[in-house]
Amino acid sequence: MQQLESIPKYDFHSEIYKDAYSRINAIVIEGEQEACENYVKLAELLPDSQAELARLSKMESRHKKGFEACGRNLDVIPDLGFAKQFFSQLHANFQRAATEGKVVTCLLIQALIIECFAIAAYNVYIPVADGFARKITEGVVKDEYAHLNYGETWLKDHFQPSKSELEQANRQNLPLVWKMLNQVAKDALVLGMEKEALVEDFMIQYGEALSNIGFTTGEIMRMSAYGLVSA
Repeated sequence: MQQLESIPKYDFHSEIYKDAYSRINAIVIEGEQEACENYVKLAELLPDSQAELARLSKMESRHKKGFEACGRNLDVIPDLGFAKQFFSQLHANFQRAATEGKVVTCLLIQALIIECFAIAAYNVYIPVADGFARKITEGVVKDEYAHLNYGETWLKDHFQPSKSELEQANRQNLPLVWKMLNQVAKDALVLGMEKEALVEDFMIQYGEALSNIGFTTGEIMRMSAYGLVSA
């Protein structure tokens, strides 16, 4: 029994682990890069919040460097081509909304969906991460709550005029989250992250964010589960 307990649960240097990690690591690197760019764009759309959004953008850039270091620590080259494709639909939807001046849709995509997706992934990853990545990720997830809080606060302050657009943006973009989770489920499991845990944590984070903005429990249940049947 003693001998079994001394064997690590995950072999962080096995080829199977490193292959899966190359895609998961790329996703978090690309996700932080896109977040950095999205907050820059939001600063253009919300000039009154320019300083705060510039600060959030710089934080995302630091997170990216941290996750790049996590890959180097395991001698893994991130598959950034995969990651760009992984985010392509959310990226296109954000860019389209920004071009049309739809601040509410941009905030839902970046400050709610992407931040909740990141927080859920980091929460599930931290207990199974290697020591180096755990320290990096624990620091990052604290920042992500601040980013989520920015979106919640702005949308709460503009809830009534934003509500219809929020519901429409949710219908368009939340199903993409379930599609993305399905796409990465096998790789995540290799790293010890079960899809069910990711879905559960995301729904908790997203539901709390919608509640903080002003949606009722019934509205949150409908909105949070949109497109979930295909997950």
